[in-house]
Amino acid sequence: MNFEWCGGKGREERSKKQEARSRKQEARSKNLEQGIHYSPFTIHHLAFTLHTLPFALMSDIVIRAESLGKRYRIGERERYLALRDILARAVSAPARLFRPRKPSSPNGDPTHIWALKDVSFEVCQGEVVGIIGRNGAGKTTLLKILAQVTRPTEGHARLKGRVGSLLEVGTGFHPELTGRENVSLSGAILGMRKKEIERKFDEIVSFAEVEKFIDTPLKYYSTGMQMRLAFAVAAHLEPEILLVDEVLAVGDVAFQKKCLGKMEYVAKQGRTVVFVSHNMPAVTRLCQRGIVIEGGKVILDSDSLEAARRYSSSGVGTSAERRWDDVNSAPGDGVARLIAARVISEGVVAESVDIRNPVSVEMDFLNLKPGADLVSAFSFLNGDGVILFVSADFHESRWGSKPRPRGVFRAKCTVPGNFLAEGQVSVCVEVSTRNPQYEIHFLERDCISFQVVDRGLPGSVRANWGRNMPGLVRPALEWENLYLG
Repeated sequence: MNFEWCGGKGREERSKKQEARSRKQEARSKNLEQGIHYSPFTIHHLAFTLHTLPFALMSDIVIRAESLGKRYRIGERERYLALRDILARAVSAPARLFRPRKPSSPNGDPTHIWALKDVSFEVCQGEVVGIIGRNGAGKTTLLKILAQVTRPTEGHARLKGRVGSLLEVGTGFHPELTGRENVSLSGAILGMRKKEIERKFDEIVSFAEVEKFIDTPLKYYSTGMQMRLAFAVAAHLEPEILLVDEVLAVGDVAFQKKCLGKMEYVAKQGRTVVFVSHNMPAVTRLCQRGIVIEGGKVILDSDSLEAARRYSSSGVGTSAERRWDDVNSAPGDGVARLIAARVISEGVVAESVDIRNPVSVEMDFLNLKPGADLVSAFSFLNGDGVILFVSADFHESRWGSKPRPRGVFRAKCTVPGNFLAEGQVSVCVEVSTRNPQYEIHFLERDCISFQVVDRGLPGSVRANWGRNMPGLVRPALEWENLYLG
């Protein structure tokens, strides 16, 4: 099944086609005079074939977006008119029908906002693409256009194949119907046939874990139960193209893992998945490619690791490098002041780190007190704020436990590869004095951060294990298997 959404430019193309059709009519009249005749059906079929030929020839491309744009009116709500409203207006004031329509507002009109502007990309069959960006960047609007929920203002999108989408919790659900009835209703709306719904019904209910409540009206379901049921229906649609918005944020941890596992299964079947999420570990694990959207425009279309790095460095969260050019305003006191801190991987500052590679954290600080016995320390925390571990330079050979002269020092701590678990890691930096008494000179919390990415490639702890591995750390330990008889 192929479909196409057209915006303003699409309407211009249709007007051009009408002009071309008029020219063909004139040519056909001349051909009739010369004894040559083509039926209207033949001409129409030939024109349609030529129009869709480029997209049909590229059989591996299943999604193509060209110059997509979507504009919304802000500050007021547009009223939708029914046919009776239009007829009533025509009777009461027929002159309105012949008045010229006001031109559309220009791009700079403050009463309008462009949620998307000039977005173009292609997705091939079997690709798993992550769409990432800040809240309000236009990610959901893009998915709604691809899912035919909303029409673009300009440009067009073409999709080839059966499309399943999960954009909002409970799409197509009715609160007064039972879970059983809503499965049939939602499945029919998504395009499933009755026999297909009946064949997969038990599997859908089992996945959603609502067997005991399947004959209970939906209005008595919790939000989590509704979401489980909604995702179960969409995931079992078996579409060629699956569009999934950030719905996983509503469920609990166990359900999120189940959903990610299902999407991994769908991706391994060779189907196309477009996945919107703020969960960078999920994006880098599921997707080979990432598209970063900012302000309604595509700013990067690259592999998922590079896209995650760009997203992390675009002002979302803590940066992987921080500097204080003015020493007087830098964190610290009269003994030591922090100058800079950074995350280093593979020789460069990195916001995203491959779990297999070592990662180093550095801090530059100024010692203002000659002879001070200073201790440098880093605290590593995960995305939930749990302290993973703390490391200090007690046993460092050069300056550990030794008086230091006045000047700038660089403290560096390296964490080996295959030790940290995937996810967000923030680093707290500290310099203190331990003799003659313990005194903190600066303690900068969430100073720098980075993302640990585990794609399940050879050499990682998870390797080709398709499921998530829990734990605060993920060290590579030595194993030995012996055959005892």
